[in-house]
Amino acid sequence: MDFLKGLLIRVGSTAVAFWLATLLIPGISLDSESATETVITLVLVAVIFGVVNAVLQPIIKTVGCGFYLLTLGLIAIVVNGLLFLLTSWIAGEAGLPFHVDGFWPEAVLGALFVGIVTWILGAVLDRD
Repeated sequence: MDFLKGLLIRVGSTAVAFWLATLLIPGISLDSESATETVITLVLVAVIFGVVNAVLQPIIKTVGCGFYLLTLGLIAIVVNGLLFLLTSWIAGEAGLPFHVDGFWPEAVLGALFVGIVTWILGAVLDRD
């Protein structure tokens, strides 16, 4: 039961972070016609983002560990921006009305913002 609770908290906090990103960061848009469609889209985009990060990020870190060492980890900002842009592309291919205009500064700022907000919400909501 704790696994399901943790999963729901992560998906919910990521969906809220994506919603806030669409409101605060120019170039990240969510063009839905109803509140229900907005919520469903945000949850699905959060799930896509989680799957993309869970599958690709360990592979990228393993293959590019030299770049992580060489740049003292700053390449992670670029990688997270690219994964955020990939999430937008997958959402577009799935017919979801979520779109990120470009890599700089939209995807990079969006990835940083979503990461920070998700971390804060996860810390606040995951109290036993």
